[in-house]
Amino acid sequence: MLCGRFELDLERPLIMGIVNVTPDSFSDGNKHFSADQAIAHGRLLIEQGADILDIGGESTRPGADPVPADEELKRILPVIRGLHDAGVPLSIDTFKPEVMRGALEAGADMINDIYALRLPGALAAVADSRCCVCAMHMQGDPKTMQQAPRYENVMQDVEQFLHERIAALLEAGIDRRRIVLDPGFGFGKTPQQNYLLLRRLHELDGQGYPWLLGLSRKSMIGHIVDREPAQRVSGSVAAALAGLARGANILRVHDVAETADAVKVWRAIEHGDFL
Repeated sequence: MLCGRFELDLERPLIMGIVNVTPDSFSDGNKHFSADQAIAHGRLLIEQGADILDIGGESTRPGADPVPADEELKRILPVIRGLHDAGVPLSIDTFKPEVMRGALEAGADMINDIYALRLPGALAAVADSRCCVCAMHMQGDPKTMQQAPRYENVMQDVEQFLHERIAALLEAGIDRRRIVLDPGFGFGKTPQQNYLLLRRLHELDGQGYPWLLGLSRKSMIGHIVDREPAQRVSGSVAAALAGLARGANILRVHDVAETADAVKVWRAIEHGDFL
């Protein structure tokens, strides 16, 4: 997988550690809101086993209010610069083309876009770079996506949407080695639809592209364990391992140390990997 300054081997699962630089994240509030705190947290996640860092300057939780592009850039650019020498790819969780361009100019290696580069100018913002791009399925938008999401067939709808986005990315000249897919757990889906997608992930036709799963601490976990986000670690790890068993390649998580340990044990069981 091509990812900016890096070429990543997907022979083993990769862990993407979440670095929120937002005052209203659903999972950790303003815990890492300052740039210095976010940089320190990112370096800690690398020590704990993160292979990639995903930096976000705008919350995309259900009902979240939008953030102007200049404010988002103000939040993330110091973090990109502060972690540029950390030795792992830096992903930016954004859907705004102007933020994509600013982040890539500052040295980001990946764009993680909940809109799958559908907004005007998004494809052009990334096409000429070496960055990896993650295209995610979402029904609606963050403000309204959880207000009674409905599908004729959620599996078919997600698959068709992602196939359409793959075609658009390739048409824009993006190397297929730069493309990652995300089925979009929690983005315009009921708990039942989320679990159906996870249970049948191996049946989704991703056309050979890597799967990135964002399950960590989400409401689908809370729906089962009836705990607040910070207390959903065990449930999140269980969901992550279920995703690996069904073909996931990258796990986007808050709790890197716990996930890394679980993945090592899973690999020892499944693949005899004792290194």
